[in-house]
Amino acid sequence: MELQEAAPPPEAKGAVLETPYGAVHVTLVGAPRPARPALLTFPDVGHTHESCFAPLFAHHEMHEIVKNFLVVHVDPPGMEEGAPPYPAGYQYPSLEQLAEMIPCILQYLNIASIIGMGVGAGAFVLAKFGLLHPEAVEGLVLINIDPHAKGWMDWAAHKLSGLTSSTTEMILAHLFTQEELAAAPPPVREGRERLGATPNAPLLWAMYNSRGDLGLERSGAGSLRCPVLLVVGDNSPHEDAVVECNAKLDPTQTSFLKMADGGGQPQLAQPAKLTEAFKYFVQGMGYIPHVLDRQRRAGSVAASAMTRLSRSRTSSLGGAGGAGEGGRGRSLSRGSAGGAPPAP
Repeated sequence: MELQEAAPPPEAKGAVLETPYGAVHVTLVGAPRPARPALLTFPDVGHTHESCFAPLFAHHEMHEIVKNFLVVHVDPPGMEEGAPPYPAGYQYPSLEQLAEMIPCILQYLNIASIIGMGVGAGAFVLAKFGLLHPEAVEGLVLINIDPHAKGWMDWAAHKLSGLTSSTTEMILAHLFTQEELAAAPPPVREGRERLGATPNAPLLWAMYNSRGDLGLERSGAGSLRCPVLLVVGDNSPHEDAVVECNAKLDPTQTSFLKMADGGGQPQLAQPAKLTEAFKYFVQGMGYIPHVLDRQRRAGSVAASAMTRLSRSRTSSLGGAGGAGEGGRGRSLSRGSAGGAPPAP
């Protein structure tokens, strides 16, 4: 079979947009496509869009998605590379206010709807946006989401940690597993170095830890009315929170991917597996079916690509940790379906 050289990815264009809650830096990749949503990303605390998503979007199969959508990478205010420090006493926007920045971005770029992809704090912001503006959200990929407000015990533990650990170390413990922190692989070392050069990161970290509860429900005003892909790595510090989130979402609209060897940042540790899962997710929404058809003909869809991509069942997860057998959901592997994607 003759191999064709892959086309270079589209050029990225940066812009700074003014919103009622401050200036926000966005990076655009590709061009708008008629009758298609944009793909909008929002990174976690301690990340820029580049450090959070570059390995995922650099994957060669992800270029197929970039070709089919306008990609909008959003950096929270003051978190873009080289951003100057805010003055003392500056009131950083809450996560709820960050969600309200997104309509300003979409209006300026003339975008009607999005598929959102967020990690940690970014996942919370996009979920909040989905609750506030369901008409503008066609799908959400939420990695490491914790939909709950901090309780008194969490608050006390956070305060105690602040007495014994620096903000940098607390953010790193939020991003990575204990095993990763002990081994200190390149992403951990790069994260520590990046946080040292990001003077505004403690402001966003404080807002994340004082967030309100999303109030998610399976139906009604607190429900997400779009397809949702929840993603978390094995042994992630957010594993329990994502399992709980899965129990609160509409099981007919939600898929749950617990990724083996995903670590604290699955989009960094396993970009190939996440790319493949994302393609199935987007195809289930009716987009880019030709990409997956071509992959199936080539026999490139592996049944072992992920630990679990499951549709939740109508029963809720049993117990606080989600250990009940009735709530685990129906396991869907590509091999069990003969290489075909899960039914949307």
